[in-house]
Amino acid sequence: MSSTEDLQFYFMHFMPYSDYPEDHEKYPSTWVDFPNTLFDPAKGKSFYDRYLRELVLADKLGFDGMVVNEHHSSAYSLMPAPSLIAAALIPQTSRAKICVFGTPLNLEYPHRVAEEYAMLDVMSGGRLEAALPLGTGMEYWVNPINPATARKRFRESIDILLQAWTQPGPTEFHGDFYSYRYLNTWPQPMQKPHPKLYLVGTGSPETIDLAAELGFGYSSVFVPTAKQNQAFADLRKKSKEHGHEFTRDKAVIMAMCYVAETEEKAVAEFEEHIMFFFKHGARTTPRYLMPPGYVTTTELRKRLTAPNLHGDMTWETLTDNFRVIASTPEKVAEAIAQWSEEAQSSRIIFNGHLGDMPHWKTVKNLTLFAEEVIPRLRKKAPDLAARIEYQQAAE
Repeated sequence: MSSTEDLQFYFMHFMPYSDYPEDHEKYPSTWVDFPNTLFDPAKGKSFYDRYLRELVLADKLGFDGMVVNEHHSSAYSLMPAPSLIAAALIPQTSRAKICVFGTPLNLEYPHRVAEEYAMLDVMSGGRLEAALPLGTGMEYWVNPINPATARKRFRESIDILLQAWTQPGPTEFHGDFYSYRYLNTWPQPMQKPHPKLYLVGTGSPETIDLAAELGFGYSSVFVPTAKQNQAFADLRKKSKEHGHEFTRDKAVIMAMCYVAETEEKAVAEFEEHIMFFFKHGARTTPRYLMPPGYVTTTELRKRLTAPNLHGDMTWETLTDNFRVIASTPEKVAEAIAQWSEEAQSSRIIFNGHLGDMPHWKTVKNLTLFAEEVIPRLRKKAPDLAARIEYQQAAE
């Protein structure tokens, strides 16, 4: 870590629809078949207005980026089209990166995503960053794409995206899933050769291999910290094998944090909302989570035999196994410093709003994190640099 600027902090918002009916637990999943008759447009507008204000506040408070993402047919997120949210943020913000983490390319026409992302990059003056996910298993129940061919389709989509951005058009592309006689996307991104790109996954070796091959960054989400750290170690090793330099900005970690005056107050104000997030917002069934063909047989065996941390979720389970903390600014900064060092990461995604957290708590959390936690971490940066450089040399 060469300077304090190496550490960057992104505020991610899931933008959930958290106004569930009292009997919502009778539905096994809040994805795929959670009835859309439960959606109230007036309440939806209120959520959109509020969540956009919270994202804009992050820019004003000095966060380095704002993260939005995509999900379908779920109360978990009100962002089936994150590019629209990103576009709404651009004229209301001035400095933070606009991070679309992101649209599953294989669920779209990749040339259209190339054009949409180029629009966002130009409109924002070169502030776009994008992460490319395969998409959760749930997405394949509500989109007409075969999960058994999803990974091959995903790879082909990435090739199209990169060709559209890096080769002067018009060009041609003829693959197994897409055929373009004229691949000639307008506009083109402001950043050259293209905006910073990441892959997002849950630790599948195939995704890590692909990120290393392409020289992309990688973010592992909603898996235990130890597994994430192993994924980053694999990325470092395989990036070198593919001739790409690993830099700390390629390892992106997510931290679910709440900051308050005391640890007791932080836990009291945060616990119910993160439990709502995991137990209700993320509630789904094994059938929806892993449709046939979505993962390899080897990976399926690993997941089926792994401990079911989500099934018996407690506060202790969360804090023991995930990057979760509710405490004072000092202790939150110490935890993030440790997580950053372990993962050799300089990109921290701060999940400052979770579940049914009210607006006042989100504002408090954002403000205290920006004004009390980030400055402490910036001061720790030189010390972290020495330890991380030692670790890299040892590898």
